Amino acid sequence: MIDLNSDLGEGFGAWTMGDDAALLEVVTSANIACGFHAGDPAIMRRTCELAVARGVRIGAHISYRDLAGFGRRAIAVPPRELADECLYQIGALDAFARAAGDRVRYVKPHGALYHSASSDRAVADAVVSAIAAHGGLSVLGLPGSQLEAAATAAGIAFHAEGFADRAYTPAGSLVSRSEAGSVLDHESALAQAISIAVDGSVRDIAGAPVAVPARSLCVHGDSPGAVAMARAIREALTGKGIELRAFA
Repeated sequence: MIDLNSDLGEGFGAWTMGDDAALLEVVTSANIACGFHAGDPAIMRRTCELAVARGVRIGAHISYRDLAGFGRRAIAVPPRELADECLYQIGALDAFARAAGDRVRYVKPHGALYHSASSDRAVADAVVSAIAAHGGLSVLGLPGSQLEAAATAAGIAFHAEGFADRAYTPAGSLVSRSEAGSVLDHESALAQAISIAVDGSVRDIAGAPVAVPARSLCVHGDSPGAVAMARAIREALTGKGIELRAFA
């Protein structure tokens, strides 16, 4: 049994990214942008409505406040301020989720905040404090990370995530998007998804095995051919007798 998630709702105004409607026919969990790296009220409402209509679980995809940089730039934000900004985003998306007939079930940081919370305990604690303040949520993130440690310490359920379409370092983190080979092609992503789901491991950028004990698999909505990739991964996993089910 494994979950299949994707980052969705990442347009802004007249600008769109990815085919959210098509991906919501494939995935079991949707990490929906909350307005700080992408997304706006209309997009948040529409994406929540589509997710609820298709029985897809909703997660808050929170970020540093960085629309211009798509949340991929680390920003030095004081912990208390960061916690407030995270709580603000969770609350905003939860309002749209509830208006659509469900609620936010979990939180997944985006981009630079994902990486910062994975390696910096102060950032991880700020994110977790916001999640705890809202209540009733779990966390999706990198296994073995500072975010996992912070969530565990706070008594909040943590779900380990693996990436189908991103290359891994020997340490089990993601290869920076600035490096060649950081985003996998269709065939490599399909093979990596199966490896994570079946064996709980991947081959790092140098070809050595790395443990990735994931409960959920991510296919980025902005990856080339994301919809076809997600469909192929779902078909391959179900073909191996693996049930696709939301963790939340």
